[in-house]
Amino acid sequence: MCVDRRQFMKLGGFGALALSLGGGMADADEMRAAEIHEDPYQDAPLQPTMAGRAKPITREEYLQRQETARRYMREAGLDAIFLTGGSSLNYFTGIQWGISERLFAMVFPAKGEPGYVAPAFEKGRALEQIKFGGDVRTWEEDQSPYQLVAGILKDRGIVSGKLGVEETVKFVFSDGVAKAAPGLSISSGDPVSARCRRVKSAHEVDLIRLANEITLKAFENALKSLHDGMIHLELGAKISAAHRALGATGDALVLFGKHSASPHGTVTPQVLHEGDVVLIDGGCSVLGYRSDITRTTVFGKPSDRQRQVCEIVHRAQEAALKTARPGVACEEVDAAARKVITDAAFGPDYKYFTHRVGHGIGLDGHEWTYLVRGNKAKLEAGMTFSDEPGIYIPGEFGIRLEDIMVITPGGAELMTGQAPSLEHPFG
Repeated sequence: MCVDRRQFMKLGGFGALALSLGGGMADADEMRAAEIHEDPYQDAPLQPTMAGRAKPITREEYLQRQETARRYMREAGLDAIFLTGGSSLNYFTGIQWGISERLFAMVFPAKGEPGYVAPAFEKGRALEQIKFGGDVRTWEEDQSPYQLVAGILKDRGIVSGKLGVEETVKFVFSDGVAKAAPGLSISSGDPVSARCRRVKSAHEVDLIRLANEITLKAFENALKSLHDGMIHLELGAKISAAHRALGATGDALVLFGKHSASPHGTVTPQVLHEGDVVLIDGGCSVLGYRSDITRTTVFGKPSDRQRQVCEIVHRAQEAALKTARPGVACEEVDAAARKVITDAAFGPDYKYFTHRVGHGIGLDGHEWTYLVRGNKAKLEAGMTFSDEPGIYIPGEFGIRLEDIMVITPGGAELMTGQAPSLEHPFG
């Protein structure tokens, strides 16, 4: 199981909080603040009034993806690609399988049916999900699976040439295949897997849009519960519960006050007080497709400095959006947002805007390609990205605005629109 940064910070924050409160050093106010308030959604049944609108990917869509992948294999000079559990396998087949020390893999040739290798004791679970091709070869616990992979390739006439390996495959697996099939040249599968996934179909865009609408609604519901003395874990729990009430699984990184200047959080316990910046960065999954939104507000009345910084970030997000369109290099979008922030005296480069302006999003929260300096890849209609500039002032606060944009034939569109202001983050 992979723990993402939001989950890590939630767990880390809980551990740090437990230490600070358990060591006898917390005063009565801190003890009261540490109490997790009752979750109003805890016992509520799931009501997928929003998530229930999602339409599953059809068999025909999977077949079209596979045909596109075969075309890209031929263009890249690859005879097959090799995939293990994860998002790319899900993308091409609908199979949902995690990554462990035991090899479960798909060999996807440019010509012929795919083949699969699975642990023998998991064959039944594999057959429940395999819908494309019937060649499933199993290995016992004391056997090596790599000769089975080589056998699948050999039976399809692939004993030499190039095998593309999907980027998340463990080295131990690709190395095992290389040794079992020494006549093959192992290379990156990105020209197939990443190329297929980075341009979304209209159906995929609809699923990503729905996931983002759910997260925005969950944020709006949860932020109504802000109160003096609230700890960040409590707000995080309410955001997760609000997602569940809408029929989705989601969470958020929550940062209060000066801790909002750390873009990916801190393990330090946080207690909310009047005038603190509240930054929440989270998402959910709808049929595997992800959302990613950041909203920043202030508990109480914002200061002039907080308003000023938010207005600059707002203009930077807008500049990135206006720059993004088919044919523009990814790095130009980052440059447009960074110029606004630098011109406002919060530069140069990464001094206060410490990260790239955006990442691709789809079945993974972060996936190819990236809106960052040096990436000269051209935008195409159907690509989806975060647009998330920020200004982070150590010891004071941080402001980030993040929404997902889709590249359209004539430009780009934010799926959930811009947050109007610190006081009104939802319009």
